[in-house]
Amino acid sequence: MDLKSGYPWWAVRNGLLQAFPPLERDLRCDVLVVGGGITGALTADEFARHGHDVVVVEQRDIVWGSSAASTGLLQYEIDTHMVDLARQYGEDVAVQAYRACAEAIPALHALARELRDVGFGTARSLYFASRRRDERSLHAEYALRARHGFDVAWLGREALEARYGIDAPAAILSRLGAHLDPYRMAYRLLGRLHRRGTGVFDRTAIRHVQTTSRGVVATAAAGDRIRAGHVVFAAGYANRQWLRQDVARNRSSYAFITDPIDSELLGELRRTMLWESARPYLYMRPTGDGRLLVGGEDDAVDVPARRDARVGKKARILHERVSKMFPHLPLRPAFSWAGTFAETRDGLPYFGAHPRHGPRVLFAMAYGGNGITYSMAGASLLRALVERRTHPLAPLFSFRRH
Repeated sequence: MDLKSGYPWWAVRNGLLQAFPPLERDLRCDVLVVGGGITGALTADEFARHGHDVVVVEQRDIVWGSSAASTGLLQYEIDTHMVDLARQYGEDVAVQAYRACAEAIPALHALARELRDVGFGTARSLYFASRRRDERSLHAEYALRARHGFDVAWLGREALEARYGIDAPAAILSRLGAHLDPYRMAYRLLGRLHRRGTGVFDRTAIRHVQTTSRGVVATAAAGDRIRAGHVVFAAGYANRQWLRQDVARNRSSYAFITDPIDSELLGELRRTMLWESARPYLYMRPTGDGRLLVGGEDDAVDVPARRDARVGKKARILHERVSKMFPHLPLRPAFSWAGTFAETRDGLPYFGAHPRHGPRVLFAMAYGGNGITYSMAGASLLRALVERRTHPLAPLFSFRRH
């Protein structure tokens, strides 16, 4: 499946960072991770650093799926408001989901410090009301988060205008947020694993998986076999060919990145990510070299050729919208692209075993706008399942939660 269009910035900036071989022999391991993007890399690292023998396979080149098109925002804020999750599952569950993402950000920061040079930067997150009628629901969201100890502030129209130059009714300012280069981080993780003895193979497609009471046997397209205690499908949107059930709907999101902008002109935007209450929402975040990455204009297109044809027009619409918000900024688009993403019904991911496949086959489906933070939180959950331990996120991220 073709998951991206145009010129994703991370691939342009980084190029092919490292070559990995295809699988050309039979192997045995404790855990087979199918998928060489950021979710697969974080999952494999979690298992390997805790003593499990891991093998990673990717059907494309490493990190050449949807991770290459990711915009790399790290937020604890889920696309579904905490207030709405509380109505659906109860307040305790909603708070647990948000806290899991909040705890993932410093964990990712610590991992980034180990790897170095993965474009990690801390940032505030500014969630503003697109329309006056959104202000009431936004304030209810702010009040619930504040009551449960999240570090948030309420900005009215005047404060928002004075601090950020945004003409909007109100906003929630969250002090916990970050961004990174997901392409580079996945490469760095998998490269480190490879140097330490983990088998990492790209251009290796798994065609068949047979489960037994003692493990799984995965057969590659060329006939080579991997015998493992467990398999984790961390292949993004390709996971659904193994799940054989629609648990999310595919959509396309569009983005562009600017040329570098003078830091004095950027002001508070140098250290703040923006997103809005409208759906689909416009979002924007800084990069370490003074650029702005702008995204949004999501649509239901799931046909690569149609998505390819829309990149230019969507980028122009995004450029016009942001130029209207910040007329003083010289917003010169350098590259534009689009990528596939998926939305679940409640905005939460799926991590764990599916009832149809048994406990040896696990899924890492970090769908939604919090894919990287979900992946960091979900990796420890998957390890707990393999080690037969309970984990507080298991019921929340389970396929049975509905």
